[in-house]
Amino acid sequence: MAAPETVAVIAALTARGAEVRFVGGCVRDAAIGRPVTDIDIATHDRPETVTELLRAARIKVVPTGIKHGTVTAVLKGHHFEITTLRRDVETFGRHARVEFTDDWAADAARRDFTMNAMFLGIDGTLYDPFGGLADLMAGRVRFVGDARQRIQEDVLRLLRFFRFHARYGRGAPDREGLAACRALAHLLPTLSAERVRDETLKLLKAPAPAGVLALMGRERILAHYLPEAANFERLATLTQLPPEREAPDGLRRLAGVLDADGAGARAVGERLRLSNREIKRLGEILGRLPGFAPLTDARERRRWLYADGAALYADLLLLHWATKIGPDAKPGAGFLDSLKAELDAVAAWQRPVLPVKGPDVLALGVPRGPKVGRLLKQVEHWWVDGDFRAGRAEALAELRRLAGAAPAKKPRRRKPD
Repeated sequence: MAAPETVAVIAALTARGAEVRFVGGCVRDAAIGRPVTDIDIATHDRPETVTELLRAARIKVVPTGIKHGTVTAVLKGHHFEITTLRRDVETFGRHARVEFTDDWAADAARRDFTMNAMFLGIDGTLYDPFGGLADLMAGRVRFVGDARQRIQEDVLRLLRFFRFHARYGRGAPDREGLAACRALAHLLPTLSAERVRDETLKLLKAPAPAGVLALMGRERILAHYLPEAANFERLATLTQLPPEREAPDGLRRLAGVLDADGAGARAVGERLRLSNREIKRLGEILGRLPGFAPLTDARERRRWLYADGAALYADLLLLHWATKIGPDAKPGAGFLDSLKAELDAVAAWQRPVLPVKGPDVLALGVPRGPKVGRLLKQVEHWWVDGDFRAGRAEALAELRRLAGAAPAKKPRRRKPD
């Protein structure tokens, strides 16, 4: 928040005397000492004035949500979301009909949680109209005003309640908020699949999401959009294994919590509008997990990695151990170190390249067509069986043998005159 780029944006916005304040996540995270990644700024100036001020300072402006008062300033690769103070005139789902205002309290009142309704002045003054700082310090995720009304304004706030509890909450969730979520969970199917997907994956990336997902299961929240999520114990174990503690993988964690086979996983992926690649990955993980066992033989592991890839092996290895260890076991440092070493070795593995290609087959006089592919596949099998050791000369010799071509003749030496 004190970075030179931030200071430059603030200077541009206040060039004509406007008051601006930091708002939302950057205030929340700064208050508890967490890294600040996104800078959101509120101002009473209208979007067109904001745009004019930024351009006068030669700062790039992107009209990301101009209709709702939001523009994005881009400076040296950093993005700053700047929103004009608003109050809701009419709400209907994600979008609301708003009007601009200069009333900071009215703008705070339309936000979701008290910890997100705090403003921080550029002089360091904290404005906290709904007790957000006390809630934040207590680990209490609490809606601004009436919880049911906040959810009815935007049903996604129901899922955000659980995501924020997973990341910032401590102890039992706020009773009023939980009761409102339980009562309005039937509205979840009205949300777009993309918004549900994004919020669910963010929740799964929290440090310890299993307990919150189990709570959502008990409260019949998951039943309305993700009933397959039931393997909370496996997810709890998975999140304690490396590298999940260091670099949470939302899709792997989704696979970990699902009680489904490959076909069921693909159905979930389609329902959540995952990409084709993500759907394939999810289906492969849960389709192959039941028959998977870690490979201790280095040669067999190389064959596996060549055929199916290091990323899938890492997915299966982590979920295999998450299933075997169980939530009550306490794996020792030795096991965790060896698992981390195995994962590092798999990640460092580089897929070897077959040393012969299609033009080498054609050079032997084989006509273009299916036979070219068949011969290459035969050579590849031979090469893999030899643990990828054969170089180009050996592979070419094997290719000639399979193609029935005469061995290459060595060039005859000319006798000296």
